[in-house]
Amino acid sequence: MLSLKILENIIEKKAPGQLVIQLTDRCNACCPQCGMRVTEKFPRSSLSPDEVRKIIDAAAEKGFRALSFTGGEPMLMADELAGLIRHAGAAGIPFIRTGTNGFFFSGSHEKGFEKKISRIAENLADTPLRNFWISLDSALPEVHERMRGFPGLVSGMEKALPIFHDHGIRPSVNLGINRNISEKTMGCLPRDDVAFDHFLSDFYENFREAFRSFYRFVIDLGFTIVNSCYPMSYSEADRSEAVYAAGSDNIVVKFLPVEKKLLFQALYDTIPEFRSQIRIFSPRTSLYALIQQYGNSSEKHSPERVPASAPYPCRGGTDFFYISAKDGNTYPCGYRGNENLGNFCDLTLNGQGPDCLRCDWECFRDPSELLGPLLHGLSNPLGLLRKIRHDPDYLRLWFEDMRYYLACDFFDGRKAPDYRRMAGF
Repeated sequence: MLSLKILENIIEKKAPGQLVIQLTDRCNACCPQCGMRVTEKFPRSSLSPDEVRKIIDAAAEKGFRALSFTGGEPMLMADELAGLIRHAGAAGIPFIRTGTNGFFFSGSHEKGFEKKISRIAENLADTPLRNFWISLDSALPEVHERMRGFPGLVSGMEKALPIFHDHGIRPSVNLGINRNISEKTMGCLPRDDVAFDHFLSDFYENFREAFRSFYRFVIDLGFTIVNSCYPMSYSEADRSEAVYAAGSDNIVVKFLPVEKKLLFQALYDTIPEFRSQIRIFSPRTSLYALIQQYGNSSEKHSPERVPASAPYPCRGGTDFFYISAKDGNTYPCGYRGNENLGNFCDLTLNGQGPDCLRCDWECFRDPSELLGPLLHGLSNPLGLLRKIRHDPDYLRLWFEDMRYYLACDFFDGRKAPDYRRMAGF
């Protein structure tokens, strides 16, 4: 259940604070969709554990409730990471997350693999870590392994998951949405010899089936939680501004606005088919808002038409913040690198209202959308009533997400799923 402190935050018209700390921008994978891949040539940086502990203490003092350790590849600093997670738990921060590209799942056929995974799982289990995500880019194992540069990765995941479960950790699989999810989506690009309307129709159907294939695939692998990272592509201007290089101008994650609209629509329409089978973290309310941001849906491409409704702005720089490994400084998010807020320990939370919709970073956009109606109702109840009157389906959808989150224990990765409670979805 939500803690009393979180409810107090909301009553005070604030979102529960969330801090993303980039421990390092070092990585050992070669993902084409990420600017931190091992083949990129730039000076690498890591924060010192002492520096991070000071940031964690300051976050706890400021009332932050959620903390994410990201990279690069955080598990390159596995021992330091475990110590920092323990420190965050001792400081009173309840929602602590980190993840991996899964490089240590390679070599599952080698002697000692199970012991190696047991040591990793045991080390993480001996911390207050709540959620541990594992990246997976495709429903086709060979495609994912080629993108990451780690052969045998997927069979290693399948072999490792029961070991993690035995240690009380239920990892979440994290799909970074891209054009390589399935064989059909790999070739789904605009072509001069195909009418654009026909291409868009195929695009929606291909991604709809790709999401279905992905969900079936990860359920069969043994995952019990799944999340999706929305695609982040950079223009040259965006690339120079961003302090978090988890994006790329590669075609694998580069989508036209109309493609994004249909991409989010395909995921929105697919989620209800699988909500009773696996805990799906992606809130349909947020996807609904992103569809509006990229234009109204068309019944021609989707059986479920979504009417216009303005998205809630991202709370990055208001209640959510990002710490860069490059300089140790604070930013509203990883993509507004021209807004250096300085040392987090000295940061004064001024309560400035959110106003940004410039990127689709789900770490901040999803909770901003889910908390939006609660905060809107407290600060401007008439405004919320007008929004609901304009779009009555929005409130129904939001309540459905809230009911589902409750049925999933708010995606507690230290608990097994309760399929009985999820059955109604």
